[in-house]
Amino acid sequence: MRLSASDLACRRGGRDVFAGVSFSVESGEGLTIRGRNGAGKSSLLRMVVGLVRVAAGRLDLAGGDPDLTIGEQAHYLGHQDALKPSLSVGENLLFWSRFFDARADVAQPLATVGLDALIDLPAAYLSAGQRRRLSIARLLAVKRPVWLLDEPTSTLDATAQEQLGGIMRTHLAEGGIIIAATHGALGLDGTKELRLDHTSSPCTQGVPSPLEGVQR
Repeated sequence: MRLSASDLACRRGGRDVFAGVSFSVESGEGLTIRGRNGAGKSSLLRMVVGLVRVAAGRLDLAGGDPDLTIGEQAHYLGHQDALKPSLSVGENLLFWSRFFDARADVAQPLATVGLDALIDLPAAYLSAGQRRRLSIARLLAVKRPVWLLDEPTSTLDATAQEQLGGIMRTHLAEGGIIIAATHGALGLDGTKELRLDHTSSPCTQGVPSPLEGVQR
């Protein structure tokens, strides 16, 4: 499987966010997206998953299910933890499992992120770090090959960050793909890197070819 982008451009709110962005990432590979605040890291992830319109360029997922969109084969973990506070920890994860048309066992994913003891606790009582861990459990409950992660370590303590690193390494070892927007380290070795840096104007960034700006 290979997820690739060619000369992507994003325009939001009447301004150019980025242009000329290209990358390619294959099964078992991770790609980190870096750049200053406002460079378009979140917009790029949302574009890949289908939440932001592609102003120009092309996205392709080779080797995936041709009857499904990229978004239908991806998990998107954004800044907000999409939880229903009145539902318990277990009920939240079960909701997402059914939403994604799966009948997953929620107990094991919760145990993996260390929330199994809180399965009956309403999500309203979770700390910020626990809410993030519950969102990460969603990645495990429903199998999808592409993970799009926006600052996934935010609100996580050192132990939880190490735990997430292990979860991501397992996903890559099983042939998955990870694209993560981050300012810090993710605990992954050998990942490619894409920098969204301003070039000719305050509103334009780009990577002019699939190789330039992508490093191992």
